[in-house]
Amino acid sequence: MRRASMRFSLLLIPLIFAACGARQPAVATGGVPKEGAQTLVRFGCGSCHTIPGIPGAHGRVGPTLEGIASHTYIAGELSNQPLNLERWVQHPHSVHPDTLMPELGLTKAETRDIAAYLYSLN
Repeated sequence: MRRASMRFSLLLIPLIFAACGARQPAVATGGVPKEGAQTLVRFGCGSCHTIPGIPGAHGRVGPTLEGIASHTYIAGELSNQPLNLERWVQHPHSVHPDTLMPELGLTKAETRDIAAYLYSLN
């Protein structure tokens, strides 16, 4: 009986963390955070954005990306969900035609990796 109780307790731990809203970036997006960081560097995203963990990413044209996972909205109108973040990163003009954020020609994999990295910042 004691062993069964212990197993049940061990099964509850991941559920408790999930209920607290903790996002696992790779699970949420299917991307690889480390690859996302490299993609952000390769495309020069830090020239416009401040991005924690990215050397030299101290841009002030766009918003800081620190804590983006805790934001309610992306781009001021999309609910903060992985698919919406991916949509914004890959095709910002489909959300806001007048945005200064450029269409970079990112692949779906690059987009998922960037989203995974950004969600890992919390």
